[in-house]
Amino acid sequence: MNIFVVIPAWNEARKIRPVLESLISLPYKVVVVDDASSDDTYKIVSEYPVALLRHKVNRDQGAALQTGNDYALSKGADVIVHFDADGQFLSEEIDEVLAPILDQDYDIVFGSRFLDKKSDMPWLKKNVIFPLARIVNRVLLGIRLTDPQNGFRAMTRASAKKIQIEHDGKAHCSEIAAKAFTYNLKVKEVPITVIYHEFGQGFSGGLKILKDLIFSKLIK
Repeated sequence: MNIFVVIPAWNEARKIRPVLESLISLPYKVVVVDDASSDDTYKIVSEYPVALLRHKVNRDQGAALQTGNDYALSKGADVIVHFDADGQFLSEEIDEVLAPILDQDYDIVFGSRFLDKKSDMPWLKKNVIFPLARIVNRVLLGIRLTDPQNGFRAMTRASAKKIQIEHDGKAHCSEIAAKAFTYNLKVKEVPITVIYHEFGQGFSGGLKILKDLIFSKLIK
């Protein structure tokens, strides 16, 4: 079973080293897509035994994930895991995200901050931004998930080939989930831990995602 962990990275020189340290001893093939970072991200990643790809211009997270997916598929990936470069996720939880695919024949698994495990989430995110995002996802896209914007997920080879990420930016989370339901894939959510080093994407970022999603619906 070839399992690839795809990590999009943009200016993560301060945080990516411990992430890679936690992954290189695990039985997965790691792929880092440096999205035209202006810091030492590329230099630091090049010190590790991982596949390192690089965008010549910054294209944002969704595009970096699709680049990583394409590479993993070309190398015979059976399962692809999406994982962040900033240390928010725990590498020891990858097995828990993979389990429904490996043991129960699910097609795609999404991590969720809103199930059994506790993440120290900022109040505004937990009580305002994410509840609104869940409503938008359900009404606009038919997504029935507890966590509307989570970058920790795993998918089978067949699922990755079906789900081509067209949103270069942060709206890719909703896009991937929407396509999973549109294609009638067997979907599962599992509890994961998210460690908040900073607030991250705020209300304005959520509005930009909403605008991108609405625009994409209108032009299709």
